[in-house]
Amino acid sequence: MDFRAACEEVQVLRNAGEEVTLTVSFLKRAPAFLKLPLNEDCACAPSDQSSGTSSPLCDSGLHLNYHPNNTDTLSCSSWPTSPGLRWEKRWCDLRLIPLLHSRFSQYVPGTDVSRQNAFQVIAVDGVCSGIIQCLSAEDCIDWLQAIATNISNLTKHNIKKINRNFPVNQQIVYMGWCEAREQDPLQDRAYSPTFLALRGSCLYKFLAPPDSDLLDRRKHCFTVQSESGEDLYFSVELDSDLAQWERAFQTATFLEVERIQCKTYACVLESHLMGLTIDFSTGFICFDAATKVMCSGQL
Repeated sequence: MDFRAACEEVQVLRNAGEEVTLTVSFLKRAPAFLKLPLNEDCACAPSDQSSGTSSPLCDSGLHLNYHPNNTDTLSCSSWPTSPGLRWEKRWCDLRLIPLLHSRFSQYVPGTDVSRQNAFQVIAVDGVCSGIIQCLSAEDCIDWLQAIATNISNLTKHNIKKINRNFPVNQQIVYMGWCEAREQDPLQDRAYSPTFLALRGSCLYKFLAPPDSDLLDRRKHCFTVQSESGEDLYFSVELDSDLAQWERAFQTATFLEVERIQCKTYACVLESHLMGLTIDFSTGFICFDAATKVMCSGQL
């Protein structure tokens, strides 16, 4: 209200006589910007949210604005009654970073420059958390230690599951991310992320974690090799079902070997056709297939 309008109203009151009746207009409810909808009263999140690594969420910073041509409304119990008013949404990104085989770093990518009290987490599919800035060095170390512990526990669990399919001398001992310094002298302080795995007596180097043996998105699968050499691929519903099938196959294999007791296989040694007999009672015997002469003695 400007000064001129105020003067006019004062003059009207002076000329109104002995009695003056004032009609006051007021809001029956608190203004919308003072009374924000509660989460249980407002379905402000969209119903078709994506299930990916990034999804929009409606934050608490809702405010009232005038958009006469906008008919996009939200189902809130505290929605203003005026048709020209609506809630205006503010959006923020929620990024879900799966920690299995993920990595984190305080360094600026590719350099030896360390960020002060800051780090970022990168998922195995490349989705990045962005720079996470901590208030102090202690907070930063606490966060890094907590993340590292979770990644380590997930990795150990995954290694345990993988090793069930391999003999002791071929099992994975450890695997995880490192940063390899480039050998090119033109890129003197350049580093690149490298995934390392210790398996048996060998060190394996990958640009990314090795692909899964699974053929599709089904999780609990196993392969059985037939007598003809064909691989038969099966799927079950639960991890416990998979473990039960593995135990059953191991038991059946042991019982069949125990029943047969002795088995001879054809093999080649230094271009000579040989026979290898595996006997539960006498051990391993290797002999020339033509002369039947034992060449390696009884083991």
